[in-house]
Amino acid sequence: MAEVANVADVAHFAAGIGAGIVTIGAAYGIGRIAGVAMDSTGRNPQAANDIRTSMIISCALIEGVSLFGLVVCILLAVK
Repeated sequence: MAEVANVADVAHFAAGIGAGIVTIGAAYGIGRIAGVAMDSTGRNPQAANDIRTSMIISCALIEGVSLFGLVVCILLAVK
């Protein structure tokens, strides 16, 4: 029985670490996208609408992937 408790503790720890890594990765990716979009808009103001649209779509995709990662981490913690 002690081994089962150990596995559950490790699963909870791994889920917490995984959730943190997913969050950091998503924040880094969105930050990079926003930074590059601001630089691009500064260089070419006429393309601001196209750049903004591409930035929003990319951020939404990153958020979707990070949401799936967090759901997997939560499922690991609950099981």
